[in-house]
Amino acid sequence: MSKMTAPKIGVHTSIAGGLACAIESAVAKGCDAFQIFARNPRGWLERPLTQDEVNKFRMARERAGLLPMAIHAVYLINLAAQDPIIQAKSREAFRQEIVRAVTLGADYLVVHPGNPRTAPADVGIVTAVESVREAARGLKLNGEMTILIENTAGQGSAIGCNFEQVADIVAALDDLPVGVCLDTAHTYAAGYDISTEAGLRATVRAINRSFGFDRIKLIHCNDSKAGLGSRVDRHQHIGLGQIGADAFRRLTRDSKFRRIPFILETPVDGKRNDEWNIKQLRELSG
Repeated sequence: MSKMTAPKIGVHTSIAGGLACAIESAVAKGCDAFQIFARNPRGWLERPLTQDEVNKFRMARERAGLLPMAIHAVYLINLAAQDPIIQAKSREAFRQEIVRAVTLGADYLVVHPGNPRTAPADVGIVTAVESVREAARGLKLNGEMTILIENTAGQGSAIGCNFEQVADIVAALDDLPVGVCLDTAHTYAAGYDISTEAGLRATVRAINRSFGFDRIKLIHCNDSKAGLGSRVDRHQHIGLGQIGADAFRRLTRDSKFRRIPFILETPVDGKRNDEWNIKQLRELSG
């Protein structure tokens, strides 16, 4: 039997102290890949990047050889917003994120599809598609950067908690470089039972029926504090949540998932940190 190639594993790293510091942190933690916020995730206004910042970041990444690099769009962005003011702010902010991602040489820009609040899900899907189109209008992505729609836990009336909704958004944007980011904690909280062998098989079938594995470019690998079908987004250390260590062993050794880079967004507390979770996932993946 041939030896399996080790999966790529990384974490979401902080840009505190400057963008290039995120790369130093990722290298120090033993990452193969990494994810960042490219700006303050808690505000609408962005601080413009200087050419010096961009050059330092790109050079540091080239030296580190980390691949892929993902940027997570700020959480304030609501692509499915029905309120005209929030919708306009979200579209402008997402456009800025696209420009920033291309400028920094990111491979992926991850975004949640959003929440239409009291409007039906299908209206939210149409709005999210229009938002991505409006944000990307006239921009040259040059095939270098792909926008990834992340599946959600389904908190409140957020769309994207079932694979069909994600598939509908991606299919409607087929002329743009768009793929899927699959979050394991969101998947479980949305009702896909990846904690059991039978449940993982059923989830694989659900993926094949919807957007398909070719569309999945990144996996946010998180255990879940919340229960199956709870629609609550609460991340936990790998193997210590409701999904469990055995499930991550199965998932990371499955050839369909193993070829996709894993990015951890697990907690950091007094007992366990990013390095602990990276080690845990590497051991489980064999």
